[in-house]
Amino acid sequence: MNGNEKAGSPAAAHPVVDHRMRAMLRAVGAGRGRVSCSSEPDLFIDGLSCGDQFAAHKLAHLGLIRPAHPGRPGEQVPAVLTAAGRAIVTTDHQSAA
Repeated sequence: MNGNEKAGSPAAAHPVVDHRMRAMLRAVGAGRGRVSCSSEPDLFIDGLSCGDQFAAHKLAHLGLIRPAHPGRPGEQVPAVLTAAGRAIVTTDHQSAA
């Protein structure tokens, strides 16, 4: 959350993500993502800069992805899904089955 959402609000409980953001979450969940350590973290998939950094920033600010461990400012570290991010990917996977 970026501080603008209320913890109990529907938007905080069920963040709105589009198809592109869902694909980014699946890539991170598959271990293919890295994130820069920054207040505006950039996402890298398969070593390439993600084409939609606005969406990448939103995923981080919504608390759906995070760095796997702390790093120096600007350093790239593995990206991981948070519990909320995993829930979205799991829901997508179950819907497709």
